[in-house]
Amino acid sequence: MLDEAPRRREMVVVAVLFEGGLALLALGLGWLVDCPPWQVLHWTWADSLYGAAATLPLLLVFLLCIHWPIGPLARIKEFAYQVIRPMFRSCTYLELAAISLLAGLGEEMLFRGVLQALFNRWLDVWPALALVSVLFGLLHLITPTYAGFAGLIGAYLGWLTVLSGNLLAAVICHALYDFFALCYVVRGPSPRGSTNRR
Repeated sequence: MLDEAPRRREMVVVAVLFEGGLALLALGLGWLVDCPPWQVLHWTWADSLYGAAATLPLLLVFLLCIHWPIGPLARIKEFAYQVIRPMFRSCTYLELAAISLLAGLGEEMLFRGVLQALFNRWLDVWPALALVSVLFGLLHLITPTYAGFAGLIGAYLGWLTVLSGNLLAAVICHALYDFFALCYVVRGPSPRGSTNRR
């Protein structure tokens, strides 16, 4: 497969530019509306471990959905194995980690670091969190069910940010979840009855 390397590089560049672009958008928008995301993002071991531990329930739900897809979950699983798996198949673990880290950082800076803080100026904490979670779900509108799940995950990440007072917990949780889910779909076993091979 001579064209695997250029396709891989192209896929990695597109993913990095998109997710990194969200981080730049968050920085610019945060500056414009006076909600800089770096004010709520700081390193602490406690919040790092909190974010890592918070990943476990998300991974459990992911594995349940992959192994027992019922109803509309089957469409999400089909999308994962027919679109995401081939798209990232040739990526290395390091490239998957970089994409996941940028997704966690860029999306959390924009949605929890800027938008949730901005909406919190006009709304109470929980309505602001709910509104941002709906927007987060809409950004992930692959299927209506997937958007719903993404919205729930967004609410969970927003709740982590509120509880910790630090965007770091949500960034780490988001990045770890994306990395493990990507690795499982891309490098894990093919679904039963599938002809999709690595």
